[in-house]
Amino acid sequence: MNDTLRYIEHDPIHRRHHHDLMTFGLVYGFSENYVLPISHDEVVHGKGSMLQKMPGDPAAKLANLRAYYGFMWGHPGKKLLFMGCEFGQGQEWNHDQPLDWGVLEVPGHAGLQRLVRDLNALYRQTPALHLRDTDPAGFTWIDREARAESVFSWLRLGDDGQPPVAVVANFTPVERRWTLGLPRPGRWTEALNTDAAPYGGANRGNMGTVTADGPAHAGQPHSAAVVLPPLSTLFLIPEVSR
Repeated sequence: MNDTLRYIEHDPIHRRHHHDLMTFGLVYGFSENYVLPISHDEVVHGKGSMLQKMPGDPAAKLANLRAYYGFMWGHPGKKLLFMGCEFGQGQEWNHDQPLDWGVLEVPGHAGLQRLVRDLNALYRQTPALHLRDTDPAGFTWIDREARAESVFSWLRLGDDGQPPVAVVANFTPVERRWTLGLPRPGRWTEALNTDAAPYGGANRGNMGTVTADGPAHAGQPHSAAVVLPPLSTLFLIPEVSR
């Protein structure tokens, strides 16, 4: 958590130089039971709220935070947010004041709250995202070395017969046309896109699906051409043949 927060606080133009902050945890991660705690300690004593930690203008701050939460929910380990983090509390937490519920009148903050709700739902209903958190067989990188582009991609894997989940995060404000290695051919549903309009994003992406009809890539037997919206995280799940 500390490493990833240090990464996301950097302006996107500098993130390529701090790429390892996002990958180092999984060097030793499966020797522990992971909790990813955005706790009280991260939003008090002058540290600022989660929103204040993000770089850029107000829209960019929300986009960075949405992408970061997407990364967090796709990463192995149990999730924890402190009160107000789920809707982008404007100021750091103060025990003498109520939460800033009024920001939910602002569409971007209401969208962030919807995103956390939908991330929770996706996490709960998708075994690959939680079943093998402490098992190295439940995770594999697709590409952890796209430093110049500040892109990270990996697979979460459940038990045999359960569909895998591909997670890909773009931490630059640049839309990218990306070749994503995938383990199965055919159509993959864009199960969640943090840039979707209901979350306050610009609704860029893949119109709901991508097709893995390309050659082997990045150690995977198939590949798909994927649009990565700026400052976004995507979750892709293969469609089940009927």
